[in-house]
Amino acid sequence: MSDEYAVSDGSGCEEYNVGRTARRAGVTVRTLHHYDDIGLVRPSVRSPAGYRVYGPADIERLRQVLVYRRLGFGLAEIAALVSDPTVDAVAHLRRQRELLVERAHRLTAMVAAIDRELEARTMGMHLTPAEQLEIFGTDQVGGEWADEAAERWGDTEPYQQSQRRVAAYGPREWAQIRAEADDGLRASADLMRAGRPASGPEAMDLAEQHRQYLGRWFYDCGYDQHRGLARTYIEDERFTRTYDAGAVGRARFVHDAITANADAHS
Repeated sequence: MSDEYAVSDGSGCEEYNVGRTARRAGVTVRTLHHYDDIGLVRPSVRSPAGYRVYGPADIERLRQVLVYRRLGFGLAEIAALVSDPTVDAVAHLRRQRELLVERAHRLTAMVAAIDRELEARTMGMHLTPAEQLEIFGTDQVGGEWADEAAERWGDTEPYQQSQRRVAAYGPREWAQIRAEADDGLRASADLMRAGRPASGPEAMDLAEQHRQYLGRWFYDCGYDQHRGLARTYIEDERFTRTYDAGAVGRARFVHDAITANADAHS
């Protein structure tokens, strides 16, 4: 029988055979056969030829099963959930939404941790895993991003100067570096929300503070170097993601403020 097989139950609602149901649900026919065998999702009727036919209620139950499955529930747990007579479709939707929102929060936190890790690695930090976890919320500092920074800028004086300086930093210094960086990010977001222009005096003051921050902690940063660094904030998606976390458009705002400040001092 064709995988496109569908019939009407007489009320205008279509019923689908196993092939079309599998394709619409994004699962295999074998999966649907297994769900039928264990009583998890059984098609309501059989065609005159004996084929499985899924009606609207079957499709809704399958959707509930697949959402719970993708949330990590075992089949036995799912069977208990979808077979609970006290829980209707709306209640299932609400429960699944809560679970998905919770997962989204966890994933957002993981992305933020990875972005902090990326920032730390490009600076060549030398901390113990415990110190990294305490300051940045991650124990994965170092590795490939530090290698990338060394490959891209290893022969430059700013990179070598930065490496000499950070080699002497301990947890207290890195905590201060992190706090100052967070203060700068918050201040730039506040200016954006207040509608202040990136080329205005307040934003340019922040840009100058950032340049001096780099000079204080990492390397002597001239205006041309600062301008070049700002370009990475909008050209490298990893930096853009870090700056835009919690304030979409902040990477561009900071870039424009740094550029305006560099232009003013040229």
